[in-house]
Amino acid sequence: MNQSRGLSLLLVTPALIVVLALFVYPLFYSLVSAFTDRAGSFSLENFDKALELYLTDTIFTVVIIGVSTALIALVSIAIGGYLTLGENRRAVAMLAWLYRWPLFVPFIVAAQCMRTFLAKNGLMNNTFVSLGLMDVASTQSFLDWRGIIVTFVWKQAPFVTLMVAGAMASLDRSTIDAARNLGASRLRILLEIVVPQVRGTLMVGLILSFVTMMSVLSVPIMISGGSPTMMTVDMAYRINAHGDYGVANALGFISYLLTGAAAYFYLRQSVRERSA
Repeated sequence: MNQSRGLSLLLVTPALIVVLALFVYPLFYSLVSAFTDRAGSFSLENFDKALELYLTDTIFTVVIIGVSTALIALVSIAIGGYLTLGENRRAVAMLAWLYRWPLFVPFIVAAQCMRTFLAKNGLMNNTFVSLGLMDVASTQSFLDWRGIIVTFVWKQAPFVTLMVAGAMASLDRSTIDAARNLGASRLRILLEIVVPQVRGTLMVGLILSFVTMMSVLSVPIMISGGSPTMMTVDMAYRINAHGDYGVANALGFISYLLTGAAAYFYLRQSVRERSA
């Protein structure tokens, strides 16, 4: 028994060392650095400077991520609902094959693709002009906050959809069939019967997407190089341009609080549901 336990610990040790060295120690160091000044004393100076310089960017980040998360929820519910309730088998099969492709595209590649697609002379505007739906003089660039939202939704919606569609597919079909027999529309079945049963899975996917989008640097820096911008760009700028790890880590701590609040909201809802 002791030999088996010792072997188990030996197998776990390399992974534990990697986690401690690459995740726990940097996290602890960043937290300490955020609350200390250049002299090494405890101080809130970094937070004062971060809020003074980047309060607008912090609010901008929360709005962009919040809107993107809401749109991801709508898109994932729509796609998952059609995959579950759709009656056209060819359309369902084609949609099931197509919607997953962004899963395999890295964020930096997605950002570059959107730069080509959403630019003033990009693929989207050129297509509308060639179809006669838009005049050349009326084209405009979407390489701003709108482009960031479009990129986030396009990239993360398949991830949440995969989870939601799987949860919908595992539901008991008897309630859905009963609602159909009573004359309920597919939209009503989706909103009143299907979505409430997969709400937990949807919340997990949205929180994971929220945390992922909070950490992305390539999309805001490539899609929108102007101001306001997202907190990840500010953190990179403080480190690369000024070597100011204190303010950068203070911004990182604020992002920890934002993601922690989202996780707390989910955990509280989950505990309430289990208690009920």
